[in-house]
Amino acid sequence: MTTVLITGTRPYGEGDPVDVLIEDGVITRIVPAGTLAATPDAAGDGPGAEVIEAAGTVLLPGFVDMHTHLREPGREDAETVRSGSAAAARGGYTAVFAMANTDPVADTAVVTDHVYAQGRTVGLVDVHPVGAVTKGLAGAELAEMGVMAASTASVRLFSDDGHCVADPLIMRRALEYARGLDVLIAQHAEEPRLTEGAVAHEGPTAARLGLAGWPRAAEESIVIRDALLARDAGARVHICHASTAGTVELIRWAKGQGIDITAEVTPHHLMLDDARLETYDGLFRVNPPLREASDAEALRAALAEGVVDCVATDHAPHAAQDKCCEFSQARPGMLGLETALGVVAQTMVGPGLLDWRGVAAVMSERPARITGLPDHGRPIGVGETANLTVVDPDAAWTVRGAELASIADNTPYEEITLPARVRATLLRGRVTCVDGKVRAH
Repeated sequence: MTTVLITGTRPYGEGDPVDVLIEDGVITRIVPAGTLAATPDAAGDGPGAEVIEAAGTVLLPGFVDMHTHLREPGREDAETVRSGSAAAARGGYTAVFAMANTDPVADTAVVTDHVYAQGRTVGLVDVHPVGAVTKGLAGAELAEMGVMAASTASVRLFSDDGHCVADPLIMRRALEYARGLDVLIAQHAEEPRLTEGAVAHEGPTAARLGLAGWPRAAEESIVIRDALLARDAGARVHICHASTAGTVELIRWAKGQGIDITAEVTPHHLMLDDARLETYDGLFRVNPPLREASDAEALRAALAEGVVDCVATDHAPHAAQDKCCEFSQARPGMLGLETALGVVAQTMVGPGLLDWRGVAAVMSERPARITGLPDHGRPIGVGETANLTVVDPDAAWTVRGAELASIADNTPYEEITLPARVRATLLRGRVTCVDGKVRAH
């Protein structure tokens, strides 16, 4: 039986420091700080036990990312399940959902089971493969959702992310099947006829820089369409990477109508805006694009209010040659797993929009509930599974892409100093990362 003792931490950053004892993957005692450290025999702190001295830290449930690109199979030059899992563990994550736009596409149980098996072999985080909604992400024919849902991987989330399910009839059928299977459709909201050739948010910055503009309506028109389709199908729908103030208001309206809709926001859409494009640096090309500062402000307010449910990284590694090129030719996407906490701390905790219990809600509890993970996002209490993240709220660190765990280094936060850093991550009581050092399974 493995034993881990976390000393001097504060669950959710509240109350007095405590010691937390974890035995065989379960929290067995939470007592005032110093109680267990002073009586190691009573604590079970004998041979094989590990003590994490955590004075001044905040203890949170392990983070859950609904939106991760691990690139395997097909683009192992940018990321693998192993390297992406290491990045996740360093970022405080205990579960991630790996998107389907791999090569071959994860539109069959053969591929989703492969990703699932790779995740279990690595063992740093729970890797849940996302199944494609349509075959080949082509938007023309539904993939075998039922087979994937019944497979070893037990796929619970389906998305053509990277592509919109643009045909309303195909989307309606997908939602109807999803209702019967009790699974979730996550939509990449982008009307493709409005974004042909677009590379940047349609606004003054793009016009000045001579970049083809991407209108807000391309996202918002799909959001409202799919809300209505979900209403009629009696199904759930999730909006990936919400990026506009208008999307916030449409989601607010839909929830007010009783429609079963949820939404995520990425860290980069909370923090960055299209002013970053002045350098024409391909690192800042992302889909959907960085919007205006007013959109970022609306997204932060919506996350604090709960209109937008959760934070999802849209971690999208790319090989150097896919980013170090002309802006319009750069592949869209940014790294996000290791920097998500720091960005949320800077944009939401620092200004007082969220406290640490609120961070637990948007980075762990709600995404776990939306995706149906029973052992993640749980309260910190005796008898609960020890999927945990120990956070140093006072740590400041400077982001350098070359020092991140991902194979790729396309971070938009290069040389930016962020607050708060993960001190340790535990998956079912096993330490997967401590002080930035990942521990193999």
